[in-house]
Amino acid sequence: WQTVQTLIYSNIMSRMPELDTEEIRDTFRLFDIRGDEKIEARQIGEVVRALGLNPTEAEIKKAGYDKQPDTRITFETFLPIYKDLAKNADKVKPEQFIDGFRVFDKDQNGTISAAELRHLLTSLGEKLKDEEVEQLLAGMDDIHGNINYEDLVRNIMSG
Repeated sequence: WQTVQTLIYSNIMSRMPELDTEEIRDTFRLFDIRGDEKIEARQIGEVVRALGLNPTEAEIKKAGYDKQPDTRITFETFLPIYKDLAKNADKVKPEQFIDGFRVFDKDQNGTISAAELRHLLTSLGEKLKDEEVEQLLAGMDDIHGNINYEDLVRNIMSG
């Protein structure tokens, strides 16, 4: 069980950007149209997205920058904002997985067929082995052969 959880988590984390300061600075400079080592505050979202993150505007403001959009900021001001957003991006929320399962919830009742879930986990994306899927889903299906995916996600993420 722990192996399956570790596998799922490491697959997700391996997709997160791990950039050094110079790579971040180089990307920052691409948005510096004046050549004065500054960008406009309104560009923070564009720069962090170019660096592989996908924060909301609210997350950007929460990360510490809520100035006028045309205010120009230096790289030294930008870097802590980026690092805070990157750190928070590492915190995968159960709701993100649950939303993904909703796509396959034909009846919109919070469940997915165990057979369909087995198929998805063994044939799409980062494929799991049959034994891993069996271990992951053991005891999770109801008398109708369905799995409550919210319970499944919370069970996996709680360890």
